Order: sequence, then C-alpha cells, then structure tokens
Amino acid sequence: MTIGWLTAMLDSPPETAAASETFWGRVTGTRLSPRRGPRDEFATLVPPDGDPFLKVQRVVQSTPGALHLDLHTDDVRGLAARVDDLGGSTSHHVLGYVICGSPGGMTFCLVGHPGRRRPAPVGPPGARSLVDQVVLDVPPSQWDSEQEFWAALTGWEVRPGALPEFTVLARPTGMALRLLLQRLDEEQYTVTGHLDLACDDRDLETARHQDLGARAVRRTPHWTTLRDPAGRGYCLTRRDVETGSLR
Repeated sequence: MTIGWLTAMLDSPPETAAASETFWGRVTGTRLSPRRGPRDEFATLVPPDGDPFLKVQRVVQSTPGALHLDLHTDDVRGLAARVDDLGGSTSHHVLGYVICGSPGGMTFCLVGHPGRRRPAPVGPPGARSLVDQVVLDVPPSQWDSEQEFWAALTGWEVRPGALPEFTVLARPTGMALRLLLQRLDEEQYTVTGHLDLACDDRDLETARHQDLGARAVRRTPHWTTLRDPAGRGYCLTRRDVETGSLR
C-alpha cells in the first residue's frame, strides 16, 4: 500500500484551458498528449525524459484554475480504506480510481500505474527550472489534522520547513514531486494547493514566465508568486533544482 508516484492535475475552466495548457507546456518543456476521457477533458504533459507527473483537466465550472493530486499506488482499494481510517473521505470507486478528500477538504485521487523516473530540469545551465513541489495551503483551524493525515497516509518523514509556517514531507528517492504544507495566516473554506518550481535564477525565470503570459503578484526573499493564464497561483522558489533544498 505504498505511494509509488505523485501527479499534479491542473484543473482549468473552459474559457482559459487552452491558454493554460499552452503556458504549462512551454514552462516545463513538455508536449501535450492525445486527449482522453468522455469529453476529451484529460491530457498529460509528457516530458522529453523521465515519466510524466503533470496532467491537465478541463473542468465544467467557470472558476479560476485549481489543482488536485493523484496518488499512485499498487493497492487502490487498500489505500482508500486507509484514507477513511485516517479521517478523510472517499467516493466514486469506479474505473480503477477513487476520488478522496483530506480532513480539511483537499481533493485528491487514488490511481494505479505509478511512474519510476524523475525528469531532469529544463533550460540551459544557470537558468534551469523544474516543477518539483506541491504546496498544500492549510487554514489554521485544520493545521494539526492535515499534518497528521498526510504524514500517516504517505508514510513519509515529517521535517520542519525553512520557515515556522512550513512542514516538509520528505519524498522517497526518485520521486518527482514532494509535498510541503503551509499554514496560512487566515482562515479559508478548504485546504487548497499550488505548484512550486525550483530555479537557478529566480529573476530570469520570472521574466520568462511573464513573457509566456504569467502575471507577477508578489516577491519575497525566498519566492515569487505569479498567476498563470487560468488565474492559478504558483511560486518560483530559491531552491536547488537537483535537491529541492533552499539555497
């Protein structure tokens, strides 16, 4: 019942889906796979090397772009039972996958067919970047329960983050994405998620993303927050593209 791979699914409404897919393909140096699903709503961002860990979904709701996780396992039913035991929720046990929610309402799915090989960073030396982290944005009232839930579900070691409001779940060797929990200052209705990219040169990468259609929102000493063409927030971080550690 181990988690063999993580995939981030970028959920975009109809009016911004095409622009979002083009943007993330260019940012990550990936190509869009053939579409699938009953409404052709799913596609994979396929890297030039390694196994995919980013997918896109066109959703019906006209809401800003969002994100959910797919957890890949060799025992979907067993892990679903574990979700229930830990205080999460499960539904739609069909077609080999299960839709779940964390105690704080973060949506994720349990699926099979895990990947094995982490893709390399993209870009020239000194200007490389890599999507390598999903951040769970946790309201203060859900902080303890979310930490306990994700640590127990993944079985990954819990480590303190670089700042007091962060908790890191140490990913296994070779895993493309790691999980970071961030305690928000203010309450919100549910736990949400966003992507982080590690990059060699944050200023160069910010300019590249803006050229591709992103909008810069905020710059701090450690990260720059932007929004993609679907309105989806994400961050460029001052972390090593190989190890994920803060530089």
